[in-house]
Amino acid sequence: MKNLNSQQKGSLLAFIAVMFITPDSLFIRLSNIETWGLLFYRGAIPFFVVLIGLLLFYKKKFFKALLNIGYPGIFYVFSFSACNITFIISIQNTNVANTLIMIAMAPMLSAILGAIFLKEMPDFKTWIAIFITLFAVTYIFFDSIELGNFYGDIFGLITAFGLACNAVLARFAKDRDLVPSAVIGKLCVAIFAFFFVDSFVLVNSDIIIVPLMCIMCVAIPFVMVTIAPRFIPAEEVNLFFLLETVIGPIWVWFIIKEQPSMEVLQGGMVIITTIAIHSYLKLKKA
Repeated sequence: MKNLNSQQKGSLLAFIAVMFITPDSLFIRLSNIETWGLLFYRGAIPFFVVLIGLLLFYKKKFFKALLNIGYPGIFYVFSFSACNITFIISIQNTNVANTLIMIAMAPMLSAILGAIFLKEMPDFKTWIAIFITLFAVTYIFFDSIELGNFYGDIFGLITAFGLACNAVLARFAKDRDLVPSAVIGKLCVAIFAFFFVDSFVLVNSDIIIVPLMCIMCVAIPFVMVTIAPRFIPAEEVNLFFLLETVIGPIWVWFIIKEQPSMEVLQGGMVIITTIAIHSYLKLKKA
């Protein structure tokens, strides 16, 4: 990593993070735990795993690192925990397609917030990539869009705004380590979900699937996505995460033989091609 420039470091971190996230939808499909129980474990397990990692990394300087997050870190805690919670609320109150299309707006919102607060105006190529990927996600889920789910759709939009805020805050505080903020955010998620859980018992395959999902698809990626905006603009980080919309269903296809629609394959190729070209041009320029 030491020999890489900032563009290469940020792009690599974002790409690796999304690769870890892609099996997430498969694990969710394979698990039998109810929604709030899943959200609790997706907060609690990453909290303990990454907290242990931070304690081993910082040792006696841990509390200094915790205090060093400053005001940006405090805002990051609220934004990070909120978008984790609003995502679940959105999924419960609207069609999944509506939620995913709302979340696909995160790169655009990141670009707008970055331009306003960080004075980082995205170049023309980035705007083109944002609009192409947004239209591709809309194309994938167009037939599944439902009307009349305003409540869930609003929370989907709030989730996208939260993701954008996360990346912009991490970019703004790139001289600070905000991973402790994300750890606190995960604790807040677990505490919030705790009051809605019907049962905390993991049975059968959930004993393996839930911890594995929480470590591989949640803990590791959220560390990387917190660090990535230090090196590349917020909107570029969120662009990479649209790959999960494409690769996630492919994992489901391979493992449980649930074939994705033609729209997923066609729109997915557009998303992958767009992000690949955009990343290549950015790396070439860097």
